[in-house]
Amino acid sequence: MNRRISSHSSAVPTKSALALLAAMAITGAPAPAVWAAEGQAETILKAMADYVSRQENLSLKYDADVEVVTPAVEKIQFSASGDITLNRPNKFRVSRIGGYADVELISDGSNVTVYDRGGNRFAQVPAAGTFDEVVDRLRTEAPLELPGADLLLAKPYEELMAGVLEAKHVGRGVVEGVECEHLAFRNLDTDWQIWVEVGDRPVPRKYVITSKAVGSAPQYTLRLRDWKIGVSPAPDAFAFKPPQGSSGVAITLLNDIDDIPAGVIPGGAK
Repeated sequence: MNRRISSHSSAVPTKSALALLAAMAITGAPAPAVWAAEGQAETILKAMADYVSRQENLSLKYDADVEVVTPAVEKIQFSASGDITLNRPNKFRVSRIGGYADVELISDGSNVTVYDRGGNRFAQVPAAGTFDEVVDRLRTEAPLELPGADLLLAKPYEELMAGVLEAKHVGRGVVEGVECEHLAFRNLDTDWQIWVEVGDRPVPRKYVITSKAVGSAPQYTLRLRDWKIGVSPAPDAFAFKPPQGSSGVAITLLNDIDDIPAGVIPGGAK
């Protein structure tokens, strides 16, 4: 793994510096050294990763935005929201409601159920193992992605830092009224940013991934809110009872429950 942290000044940007940055962004000139000290971004990210990974029980709400670039080079954004409840090592319940899908993923520790509420159908697959193993299996075999899964793994720091070429502590920002440390990282094909809550509860509040390998650099944005730490879930929180009239199907048939089903974008696939 090649981790290279650029050397930057720890000076806080003044109004004149911000104006200069804005001007340079327009003209394309290189930005001056206004970032925080070298290595600070990694330290903050590690503190966040350690804090989240040691929580046995947690729940939160999220809002996600994904951008798609059409064949006509038009950028269109799609949004979804949902809830996440996690009971380590391997129980979780994740909902995702968007304009084109209403889905729940439930793991009781032995099986994962994918429930398409819009179509009243479900699929179940064996999923014994840790949360990390279940996430990997869903990604490779379904494929299904749990929103923000990389932030909830047993070793999120290692996962997030894999392939990082440069890290910066941009400074502080505010996400939904909460003061956060703003970090920026560069990989070969992606740039990504994360905002970590300031204080003794360093949870992630915002996560943005920019795809540099795709024309027009579309972004995926995840906002995380209403964190509840250490609250035991209800006894039936991870149980699935097939609703009346629902039908069980092979998981391969649930290929139209993405945020952007094929055919939605005029002139091309998703």
